[in-house]
Amino acid sequence: MTNVRQFDAIIIGAGHNGLTCAGYLARAGLSVKVVERRGVVGGAAVTEEFHPGFRNSVASYTVSLLNPKVIADLELHRHGLKVVERRMANFMPLPDGRYLKAGEGGLTESEVAKFSARDAEALPRYNRALDDIADVLRGLVLETPPNVVGGLPEMIKGLKLGNRLRKLDLVQQRDLLDLFTKSAGDYLDSWFESDPIKALLGFDSVVGNFASPYTPGSAYVQLHHVFGEVNGKKGVWGHAVGGMGSITGAMRRSAEAHGASIDTDAPVREVMVEKGRAVGIVLEDGTAIRAGAVISNLNPALLYGRMIDPDHLDADFRRRIAGWKSKSGTFRMNVALSELPDFSCLPGREAADHHTSGIIIAPSLAYMDRAYRDAQDRGWSRQPVVEMLIPSTLDDSLAPPGAHVASLFCQQFDYDLPGGRSWDDCREEAADLIIDTVDSYAPNFKASVLGRQINSPLDLERTFGLIGGDIFHGALSLDQLFSARPVLGHGDYRGPLPGLYMCGSGTHPGGGVTGAPGHNAAREILADFKRRKLKRAG
Repeated sequence: MTNVRQFDAIIIGAGHNGLTCAGYLARAGLSVKVVERRGVVGGAAVTEEFHPGFRNSVASYTVSLLNPKVIADLELHRHGLKVVERRMANFMPLPDGRYLKAGEGGLTESEVAKFSARDAEALPRYNRALDDIADVLRGLVLETPPNVVGGLPEMIKGLKLGNRLRKLDLVQQRDLLDLFTKSAGDYLDSWFESDPIKALLGFDSVVGNFASPYTPGSAYVQLHHVFGEVNGKKGVWGHAVGGMGSITGAMRRSAEAHGASIDTDAPVREVMVEKGRAVGIVLEDGTAIRAGAVISNLNPALLYGRMIDPDHLDADFRRRIAGWKSKSGTFRMNVALSELPDFSCLPGREAADHHTSGIIIAPSLAYMDRAYRDAQDRGWSRQPVVEMLIPSTLDDSLAPPGAHVASLFCQQFDYDLPGGRSWDDCREEAADLIIDTVDSYAPNFKASVLGRQINSPLDLERTFGLIGGDIFHGALSLDQLFSARPVLGHGDYRGPLPGLYMCGSGTHPGGGVTGAPGHNAAREILADFKRRKLKRAG
C-alpha cells in the first residue's frame, strides 16, 4: 500500500446521498474525503451530452422527493440549484383515442368525470386519505429507525414512533394497514371503478418495482412516491434546470465550500478492517486512506458482497445480505428529437402543457399486470409501461432551438433474461420496442428520433453500481423497510463493524433522489464522534 492518508470520515461513492452526508459532516468541522469510481460525481443523478448538442439526465430524471430540509441546510439554491414545476402533472393517452389529464385546480376531477362521475366524486376523499398517511410517514423520513437490539434508548424511540402513529384515527389506521400490506390494484379497486384513474394512480406502484400492481405490498411503493414536494408544494413534480446533474453539482459545491475533498476516478478495492473495526479503504491502485468513520453510499449487496472480507461478517448477516432483493425491472432511455410528439388523441407539435407533464403509457392496471407477467416469462414486456418526460419544454438549455430531449423510463424488463441471453445482445431490440410503443400513440415520434442513449438493467448495474439494475438499491418490500433496511439490527445507518456506516438508498427511507439517508446517517455519525465512539484524525 502507498500514500496512506488520514481523515475523520471517508465516503465511498459520490452519489447524491454520499454528497449530502459529506456536506453535513464537513459543515460540522470534520475532515471528509469522498471517493468516486466514475469520472464524474452524482451517481445516478447526472447530466450528460448523449447526442451532439443534446443533454439530459442519464438515469434519475425528475424531482419531487428531494427533501426541503436538505435543500435548505446545504444551501443548494445558493450553489446553483433551480427547480421548475411541470405546467401539468400527468397526461395519459389511451388506446381508444381518449386521454386523461391530471393537475391542480380541479383539472384531475373534471377529467376523471369524463369516465366516471362516481370516481370524480371519490377522488378528493381518496387524496385526503392518502395525504393524511403521507404526512405522518413524511415525518418519519428524517428519523432514524429504532434499532431493535439497541436497549432502552431504542425502546423509547420506538414508543415515540408509536405515539405518532396513534394520532391517526381508526379509519386512517385502517388505510395505513392497507397501504403497507395490500396491492396497489386491490387498494385502488376499492376506491374507483374506471380504468384510467386507477392506471394513473397505480403507475407509481410499479416505478422501480419489478412486480405487478396486484402484487401485495405494491401499495406502499405507490405511497412512497407521494412523499415529495417542489418549491413548498406537496405532491408536485418538477425539473432541475440543467438536469439532475445540477442537483449533485450543487451538492458538490456545498460540500467543497466547507472543506470536503472529492476524488473521482478512484474506485475502491476493499474496506480495511483491523481488530474487527473498519479503519479505512484501499483503492484499486493500492492507495490506503484511513478514517475514523468509513461510510458507504453503495447498494448493501455491493458493499458487503464485494468490498469486505466475508470472514469479518457473521454467518447470519452474510446469509441475509445474500438474500437482499435487488431488481427493479427498469429500462432507461434518452432520445434526441427533431420535434415534439404529436399525439393522436391530442394533436399538436407546438409545446403545450401536456408536453411538460409526465406522459404515462400504461392505460390500465391489467396492462401493467400483463407487462410484469410478460417479463417473467420472456424477459421483457411486449407492451411496456413507459413514462416519458420532455424536460426541454421547461429548460431550453438541453437541446438546440426547435429540438427537444425526452426521458423514457420503462418497466418491466427483467435483469435475468431466459435462455442465458444477455442484455448486451438484446438492448437494441428492446429499445426499438419502446420507440414503437410511443409511436403507436404519437405517430411522428419514431421519425423524429435523431439519436438515443440506452441503459438496460445490465447497463444500469455496470455504469452506476445499481445491482440488478435496481434504482432503489433494494426493493421497497415490507421486509426491506425501516428498521429492516438493510438488515434488522442495522437500520440505524451503523454497519455490523464498529466504524462502518451506510448512507445510501439501501437504508431508510429508501430510494429516490431524497438526500434523506445521507442526512440521517450524518446525524448518527456526528453523534458517535460526540460520544467518542469515533476518533478524530490526528
